[in-house]
Amino acid sequence: MRLRFLDRRKMKKSVYIIGSKGIPAKYGGFETFVEKLTEYQQDSSIQYYVACMRENSAKSGITDDQFEYNGAVCFNIDVPNIGPARAIAYDIVAVNKAIELAKENKDEAPIFYILACRIGPFISKIKKKIQDIGGTLLVNPDGHEWLRAKWSLPVRKYWKYSEKFMVKHADLLVCDSKNIEKYIQKDYKQYHPKTTYIAYGTDTTPSSLKTEDAKVRDWYQEKGVSENGYYLVVGRFVPENNYEVMIREFIKSKSKKDFVLITNVEQNKFYDQLLQDTGFDKDPRVKFVGTVYDQELLKYIRENAFAYFHGHEVGGTNPSLLEALESTKLNLLLDVGFNREVGEDGALYWNKDQLSSIIDQAERLDKQSIEAFNKKSSKRIAQAFTWDKIVTDYEKVFKG
Repeated sequence: MRLRFLDRRKMKKSVYIIGSKGIPAKYGGFETFVEKLTEYQQDSSIQYYVACMRENSAKSGITDDQFEYNGAVCFNIDVPNIGPARAIAYDIVAVNKAIELAKENKDEAPIFYILACRIGPFISKIKKKIQDIGGTLLVNPDGHEWLRAKWSLPVRKYWKYSEKFMVKHADLLVCDSKNIEKYIQKDYKQYHPKTTYIAYGTDTTPSSLKTEDAKVRDWYQEKGVSENGYYLVVGRFVPENNYEVMIREFIKSKSKKDFVLITNVEQNKFYDQLLQDTGFDKDPRVKFVGTVYDQELLKYIRENAFAYFHGHEVGGTNPSLLEALESTKLNLLLDVGFNREVGEDGALYWNKDQLSSIIDQAERLDKQSIEAFNKKSSKRIAQAFTWDKIVTDYEKVFKG
């Protein structure tokens, strides 16, 4: 099977992508990025090779060691379940397998693109192997993982330490946020890092669902909400998404609308603390509705929210923010550089102690003002964050 692949792919630019769970995408961020990079490929002289976790492939019924998807050669990696270090082991095994494949293929100047900074302490030896075959190391530094509250202090220290060595050894760092690019240049200036900015992308097609569709009516009836009658947030149930602030401030507001939270809520310490700090169970407007896996239904729910709250503050271009700016008419974003960079003048911004007054301000807006925000945010996405644009930008980098 591999020989057939190789004959067909002579003289192509080989790009090996390491660090996503793999394609077909079954998760968020990086997996969707790899899916779209291969799906929207325009330059046929690039050949992608994608490392995949075997269990991710199994979810799509794929058991072969090597398979083709969206024109990419995908290779499955087995990694034992060794706890938090598993992601590190996966990246190391995957990049070494990619180097082996590049040797077998006799690739000229292959590119190895590692997503996130998990394997910094091991990257020096890996970089040497890449150099030995004339390859180039690209790294996506992602966001500020070392600031995430979900990690213990030792893990945060590891992330920061690891990031330093990934920056030091990368031939090029591809940052999906201008603020992350500035941070890399400032904090690691002793390494003279070479960086470029390529954003994350988002889908710009509207939901195919109609108001009268059964699955739409069933969801709204079951959750006890109605179109244009709710504020929305979609995101992981983690402290840095500022659920506590958003819930507390919403409860303080005079809004008659609901606050719908689509998240993987878990009855854990964070949930218990949130309940204790906000007393949200006593306010019937606050509705935790679980997750929505049907992407067309989720898009419809976004499109028909009165407004969207975005409280994410730990770096990078957040996919959920892009989806909101594209789909939801009015967006209320936490006022940090990462969000201003993306939203520009197409959103309202709030500080942590004044969201309730911004909510009241939003409800005083007339239809024309809301539509003006809607047009600005959609224009912003169309100009800078479509997958067509993102993939074109990547292909230029890969082709040099």
